[in-house]
Amino acid sequence: MAHHHQVGVHACCLLRVCLDGKLRLSSRLLRGVHGVLGIVLRWFGHATCVDDPGVRRNRPAAAHTQARPLTALRPASTLTVDRGETDVPTSSPARAAAAGGPGVPRSDVYVQRFSLPFEYPVYFTRDALDPMNRALREALTRLERGRRHRVFPIVDRGLWSECPGLGARLEDYASHHRDAIELVAPPELVSGGERVKNNPDLVGALQRRFYETGIDRQSFVLILGGGAIQDMAGFAAATTPRGLRVIRMPSTVASQNDSGVGVKNGINAFDVKNFVGAFAPPFAVINDLAFIDTLSDRDRRAGISEAVKVALLRDSGFFSWLVASSADLAGFDPEAMALMIRRSAELHLEHIGGGGDPFEFGSAKPLDFGHWAAHKLESLTGYRLRHGEAVAIGIALDCRYAVEKGLLGAHVLDQVCELLEDLGLELWHDVLGERDATGRLWILDGLAEFREHLGGELTVTMITDPGRPLDVHEIDEASMEKALDWLHRRHASIRAR
Repeated sequence: MAHHHQVGVHACCLLRVCLDGKLRLSSRLLRGVHGVLGIVLRWFGHATCVDDPGVRRNRPAAAHTQARPLTALRPASTLTVDRGETDVPTSSPARAAAAGGPGVPRSDVYVQRFSLPFEYPVYFTRDALDPMNRALREALTRLERGRRHRVFPIVDRGLWSECPGLGARLEDYASHHRDAIELVAPPELVSGGERVKNNPDLVGALQRRFYETGIDRQSFVLILGGGAIQDMAGFAAATTPRGLRVIRMPSTVASQNDSGVGVKNGINAFDVKNFVGAFAPPFAVINDLAFIDTLSDRDRRAGISEAVKVALLRDSGFFSWLVASSADLAGFDPEAMALMIRRSAELHLEHIGGGGDPFEFGSAKPLDFGHWAAHKLESLTGYRLRHGEAVAIGIALDCRYAVEKGLLGAHVLDQVCELLEDLGLELWHDVLGERDATGRLWILDGLAEFREHLGGELTVTMITDPGRPLDVHEIDEASMEKALDWLHRRHASIRAR
């Protein structure tokens, strides 16, 4: 501190010498002097105001009574700003800036610009926890092959129940690859399903476990489970501490062919789906097709609707294949399911990487065809509907609306509805007909919530043909009610057969 004091005194003398005579400074030099003075004054004023006995003992007694804080010093004379033909006298750099001389802007802006490349592999494999399968090892070590990586595992409780011995298999894999993998804790079991995203306390509980195990930004969180677990646990990891490395092992059709390969994480709040969340690309994704074998027929069926959605948006050939393969898919033929999952995942990845807006800064969500209604429908049913089941209804509803508005041919609507029904998906739920006290359909509130989620103008993606999306910014609620009525009548006629 004695050294700091001496430096401060020398700086004080230097300042007084510099300011004892009239100076004629250009505006650019004036700004530089102003900045230097501000830094020195702030530093020295702080250093000498600290109540440090060491400083006082090294200073003459008179200094305590005669010295005044540097922050109170003012220039002994004036500075002038050269404005060309006239000089502007000022008493301080701040007033010089206020005088508005050339090169002394009243306000300024510095535009920061940088870009970050993101890259993550998506593995399509089977029996990823077989020690002979190197996908997980390669995912963990792809950037640093010469070290042992710490891994915190999180497992969907439903997957744990359907895969006896899953914990032992995970431990055996880590033991076999002990030179590269260290499990820092036993698997953290979390109940899956959309309701897991409705409890914010679970995020905090996971973050506490991350803290207790001492994992850091070089450590990994390995998440085995469906889309809801991936969303919730991924959000916890993305915000602790400002982002842990996440390896996803999605276990459902919908998470393997859509959400699990993407960059979104989040939880529900205020009865709004994904109201709280973050964009955080995973470090890697491992799609283990063996997990699909553990699912109920209902869960396998529901996930196929996301493939129908992305085919209608981006690949008419894939849509035709889905129509032709509907019987195989409805019977969960392993080869057909594997092809469907892979192509759907590829199309989602192509959009994220090449669509120009991977983090959705704009007002459009082009991959959310049918989702404005699906999200609201999930909420209205208390998440008793699977996400994929709600998406199927949303797709059919928006296709019928497009027919009502002359955007889509009726023959395409028939193809879409027949495909979804052939897959075993129902296209109606009674909550769609429920109204509020004013007589307005509750489901229509989903339009405003969809717009509010992104901000800006309402943007709902429709199609004019398979593979040809169209963004619309206004929805005619009367036509949407007609579309809902059409769906209801179609459903009733099928039930009556």
